[in-house]
Amino acid sequence: MTRAVHLGPRSLLTLALVSAVGVVAFGWPFLAPPTSQVGTHTQDAPWLFAGLLVLLVAVVAAALAESGLGPKAVAMLGVLAATGAALRPIGAGTAGIEPMFFLMVLSGRVLGPGFGFVLGNVTMFASALLTGGVGPWMPFQMLAMGWFTMGAGLLPVPARAQGRTEVRLLAAYGFLAAFAYGTAMNMAGWPFMGALASDIAFDPHAGVPANLARFVAYCVATSLGWDLGRAVVTVVLTLTLGPALLRGLRRATRRAAFEAQVTFEAPER
Repeated sequence: MTRAVHLGPRSLLTLALVSAVGVVAFGWPFLAPPTSQVGTHTQDAPWLFAGLLVLLVAVVAAALAESGLGPKAVAMLGVLAATGAALRPIGAGTAGIEPMFFLMVLSGRVLGPGFGFVLGNVTMFASALLTGGVGPWMPFQMLAMGWFTMGAGLLPVPARAQGRTEVRLLAAYGFLAAFAYGTAMNMAGWPFMGALASDIAFDPHAGVPANLARFVAYCVATSLGWDLGRAVVTVVLTLTLGPALLRGLRRATRRAAFEAQVTFEAPER
């Protein structure tokens, strides 16, 4: 299968390190022991991690670009990112109507995990600028969407197994990943509730089981309906529009010939 970006050893190592830091940035409330001084930084930590993620995402994007993001891939990246950014505001204010997610799933599947990670990051950045959604949550959205799109490119389906089986697998992945994305973003915003007197707010002095129960209650109370809507919309669009879009993306990828070597011939004298 043609890939727009090849993941070399250095790119894989960079991506793994950034993802590890990202896991800490999202899950630090469950990693800090109750006896630590994390309670005094409950409101500061999300800002600190947001700034750190901006730098790390830039590093991994640069590493992937250096490993083979040529002019043709950049052009396709721009088209898909612009399309995804334009689709995102369609569902603004309407729970779960986010057609951008199904485009990310199909693009990651066709163009590979490396391209998918960069595409997810760029799309979320562009859509944030377009919708005015710039804030400490944006780097978390960029990294989460990078994982979301990259995961579609990592699905263990042979290239020759195209058709209904592939579309159904992508729909199932989109359903689960939509909930995973929502859960990750809940983890990024949940610590901001630490100063509120609530049974679902993060308690820096409580143990992991107690905070886990609070987090589950927080997800159910605040975002379950939205995440379910996103998941259902992703499944419906993947099953209905997926086959045609997959063919179109694969046709464009073949014509772009990302892996073809460009040679220049000397002019005849």
